[in-house]
Amino acid sequence: MSYCDISRGHPVHGPHHDLEYGRPVSADDVLFERIAMEIMQAGLSWLLVLNKRAGLSSAFRQFDPDKVARFGARDVARLMADEGIIRNRRKIEAIIENARRIKVLRADYGSIKGFLDAHHPLHLPDWVKVMKKTFVFMGPEVVNEFMMSTGYLPGAHDESCPQFRAIARLKPAWMRAAPPEGW
Repeated sequence: MSYCDISRGHPVHGPHHDLEYGRPVSADDVLFERIAMEIMQAGLSWLLVLNKRAGLSSAFRQFDPDKVARFGARDVARLMADEGIIRNRRKIEAIIENARRIKVLRADYGSIKGFLDAHHPLHLPDWVKVMKKTFVFMGPEVVNEFMMSTGYLPGAHDESCPQFRAIARLKPAWMRAAPPEGW
């Protein structure tokens, strides 16, 4: 069963599926949120992450990379005590470290989108290599879901899904660029 099938009529999955998933994204805070949410989801259900989203946004300062990059040991302790989020030290520390890496990345690319656009198009294994080199906690599933959710890889929606057609009109990155050989 696809995410399109699961989401239909679901009070939490439905709005995410219909309004966000697979749509092109350009704002750093939104891209950073997507990275953070995919990290938090690793080994857990997507529904749990979506249900914790408001708490995560508040705890991580609306996913402002500049603010999160300044987090220190006290912030990690605060986050570990926050029942409104997923309290996994490795994931929390990875999100903070990735905010710091985004600051460095901006010096070369201007933004997260600039970084992604500079490397697009790639096959998933190549994206995994690039993301692991640039960020932490970037396994194949985290990278795949992040890339699909932001329109850099195909597969977010079934072709029969109304959202597939709506997103196609937005020309996500995977539809704009010539695909790498064998895609």
